[in-house]
Amino acid sequence: MACAQVPLDEQQVTEKGPLGKEQTLPALHPARKEDRFFVPYKSPPEDGSPAEVEEFLEHAKFITEDLEWLLALPHDKFWCQVVFDETLQKCLDSYLHHAPRGLDLATMPSSPAVADMQRCVHRAVFLTFLRMATHKESKESFLTPSVFGEIIYENFLFDIPKFLDLCVLFGKGNSQLLHKMIENIFTNQPSYYVDLDETVPTVLQIFDTIMDKCGLHCEGAAAMEPMKLNAHKQPTAMTMSQQDLVDLVLYLCDSTTTIHAFLDIFPAACSSFHSHGFLSRLVSFYESAVPDLEKAVRKRNFDATGLQEDLWKRLSHSCRKIVEMAQLLLHHTCLQPILEGGENMQSCAEELLQQFTSFLPEKRFLSDFDEQFPIADYISLLQQALPVIDETRTSYLLQGVQSAWDSVGHRRPHSNSQYQGAAGGAAEAREPERGGEGLRGAEAMVDAPRKGNNVGAVSEAEQESLLTCIRDLLPDLGEGFLLACLKEYHYNSELVINNILEDRLAPSLDQLDRAMPRPVVEPLPDVLNVRSNVFDDDEFDVFRRDQVDMSRIWKGRRKGESAKELLNDKQHIAEQKARYLSYETVVDEVVLEPGESPEAYGLDDYDDEYDDTYDMGQVGANDTDGDSLLSRRPFTVPQILRKGNKPEFEEEEEEEEEPLQNNVNRDQFVQDPALLRERAEARRADMHQRKGFRPEPRPNNVVGQPKGQGQKQETVVDRRKKEASKGRGANHNRRNMADRKRNKGMIPS
Repeated sequence: MACAQVPLDEQQVTEKGPLGKEQTLPALHPARKEDRFFVPYKSPPEDGSPAEVEEFLEHAKFITEDLEWLLALPHDKFWCQVVFDETLQKCLDSYLHHAPRGLDLATMPSSPAVADMQRCVHRAVFLTFLRMATHKESKESFLTPSVFGEIIYENFLFDIPKFLDLCVLFGKGNSQLLHKMIENIFTNQPSYYVDLDETVPTVLQIFDTIMDKCGLHCEGAAAMEPMKLNAHKQPTAMTMSQQDLVDLVLYLCDSTTTIHAFLDIFPAACSSFHSHGFLSRLVSFYESAVPDLEKAVRKRNFDATGLQEDLWKRLSHSCRKIVEMAQLLLHHTCLQPILEGGENMQSCAEELLQQFTSFLPEKRFLSDFDEQFPIADYISLLQQALPVIDETRTSYLLQGVQSAWDSVGHRRPHSNSQYQGAAGGAAEAREPERGGEGLRGAEAMVDAPRKGNNVGAVSEAEQESLLTCIRDLLPDLGEGFLLACLKEYHYNSELVINNILEDRLAPSLDQLDRAMPRPVVEPLPDVLNVRSNVFDDDEFDVFRRDQVDMSRIWKGRRKGESAKELLNDKQHIAEQKARYLSYETVVDEVVLEPGESPEAYGLDDYDDEYDDTYDMGQVGANDTDGDSLLSRRPFTVPQILRKGNKPEFEEEEEEEEEPLQNNVNRDQFVQDPALLRERAEARRADMHQRKGFRPEPRPNNVVGQPKGQGQKQETVVDRRKKEASKGRGANHNRRNMADRKRNKGMIPS
């Protein structure tokens, strides 16, 4: 038999084989499994006929006896049966699939025998799963934790859907046991966390399916796929069949109850749901789909008696569970680390405030959430744990909550004037429970608007009816004054009339003019007339056209097209051929026949005066070129282009010399040699300037004479040049730029 103090997965047992010969086998071996057939579970009969009741009782008795026999087996035999008996797993799975949930217990037959048998099966199944999730029963009967994790994971004894079903079926009254059981499984087999992350998108698909069935579509980041242009119009909650509406409400109720039970029993799963944006998708679904479902349940006519009331209760229950799921996610992911005093308290507080800020546009959800879990309590806890919380941000949040209550038209269950902290807000939230009706959470929010003392917004027809009723009794009052009174007293006409007659109006109403007319409401402009669109007045303008050619609209590449066909299509060449034919023939002269006009050939009348006037003038030809180089240095013909090999300066010297006269008329007077040398020097300097020759610079004389004897003008000039060009090299021309700024007035001198 099994050895003591040794894990079951390492034990060896000696048993007799089929031929009576003893053999040694592992403790967990298929040969040690007992041959026993476990029958699947069937739900209790609905009509309660004697034959069906008897069949159910007999069937359930077999299941109960088999499971009790299984629970009585020793540790090694139990695990051999669990691991290798497929009929046992089918029996347990059938119970998880078909067992009535908590909301379905009211539909069960009232037979005491059926109820007792159902409780027996329920208890036996729970104990079986509880033993399957326990790897150590005593000091002698236990499994290695790592091997236990591999056994339950590889043999699919547990998975994420089973955890969800276990929580919703056995969570009531057994939450602590279930929590320890699931926590033990996830601790010994971390692969279930990976499975949970892969399951969350499937859970999110539930809400997308419900919105799609209601004819609603997600927008923005929540949209899974774009809507087809030629898709048929989806039925809405008001137009779908009655059976579809019933199934949809039941599906929503079952889904929200199951997810909430799992998150409530196993809070560690909240982080996985939160990482996939489950909270934002949940809030968006609540704001979009719940009002449509409520409207359909409230206004549609149902065939069966009591069906409408049952659907309304289930829908209210679903709304409450959605709000509670949001609270669980916020509490375990943001608030719990703050209360425990972790290291990331500041980041968790910031995330919590950010989540509440994202709720502000969702007025309906925000008011329902604030009714069950006052946001003022959360803010008070944050202020106590972290005094550095920005008060401006919290005040903005509280004002947004008040605005949400005003927009949905419901009175808050706690104080409307100021928030009184966590204790005061919680006490005020529980105050309505004293009257017996109690605070119903989200269920109270989805009630239909009522007349009289109801604070819900009324329609224009109801408003006109109330005004007519009051004006029949008080015709001298203006409609504007009466509207203000109705709004102040929440459209209670009897209270308005009573307070006016007894002169007990609010101070804000006493200051108003009692003959004040109704304010003129300017009609809003038609959106279709003022909007601008790229499709205005064309074949795709659906706002002005009843029929649009859908064959011209497609998504992506048109069907049937390929890249080869697109490149081989030369239709555009044929379309452009006629345009380029007009440029094919060019003639210099066009001969006009008698009676033909130049316009027939695209020619204008010839204007001779225009050509003579403007063609003779060389506009810009004689303008001075703006190049400073030419103004400083005259143009010189390159030597390679000159005529002959004689230098240019020699030719210019000969041209400048006066022509020799005849010897008879030549003046024989000999000029002054000094004057001749001066003229030659001038010609030589002019030639050097044209050739670009520069004379050798005069040596700088910055030393000058001794101090006190005066300096020459050349010395003063040389010293100034040296001072100005000091920073030309290493200092990046600093002095020159400083002088330039000073000359322009940028630096005070």
